[in-house]
Amino acid sequence: MRLLPLLVLALLASTPVKADETALIRQLAPAINPAAVSEAVSAMKCAQKNGVGEEASRLAIIDYTIPSRQQRLWVLDLKNRKLLFEEHVAHGQGSGEDIPNAFSNRNGSHQTSLGLFLTVETYEGGNGYSLRLQGLSRGFNESAMERLIVMHGAPYVNPTAAAKMGRLGRSWGCPAVRTAVAQPMIDTLKMGQFIYAYGPGTAKLSSCKTENLSLASVSGLRKANNG
Repeated sequence: MRLLPLLVLALLASTPVKADETALIRQLAPAINPAAVSEAVSAMKCAQKNGVGEEASRLAIIDYTIPSRQQRLWVLDLKNRKLLFEEHVAHGQGSGEDIPNAFSNRNGSHQTSLGLFLTVETYEGGNGYSLRLQGLSRGFNESAMERLIVMHGAPYVNPTAAAKMGRLGRSWGCPAVRTAVAQPMIDTLKMGQFIYAYGPGTAKLSSCKTENLSLASVSGLRKANNG
């Protein structure tokens, strides 16, 4: 009769306990706005709850409330508990000057999109080695694939020039990074990892509701994964 409780305890002991990602990220990267961390983790868990990115172990957080002259992109390895990158990242030409103040999901706007993205495949394009992004946040970024919103390197992401000009160079809406870090960062994030772009109005994404999730995107990804 005593074997059953012992067996249950053994099973519990062998079951991996998932770390508190919010606390871990704050420990690894204390410079990140706590609100951005909370939203990113909530949105990521919501997507995973709906069957998307369940095996993801890396999360990038971009804080677009920070001036472009400052580092505002962090890439974290949640499985191995490491901060991998802390970098500058560009915003779209249509989003404003040093601090972006306009965001859009509309094609042709040249504005940055906010919300949760799932990384897909890499390719060689006009901006070199690039990473496709699938938008998962309804009303924020579900048109990312149509808009060709990708992560890529760009020479205009130049912190030295930004200090003189008063802002970083801008993209057509893509989260462009320094050319020196583009390939290793993209290789770290490719194929099923998450990127969360924090900014005005994203607080609603902390709530895991159907209205916040781009179900069409989720359905398409499931079909692709099963096909």
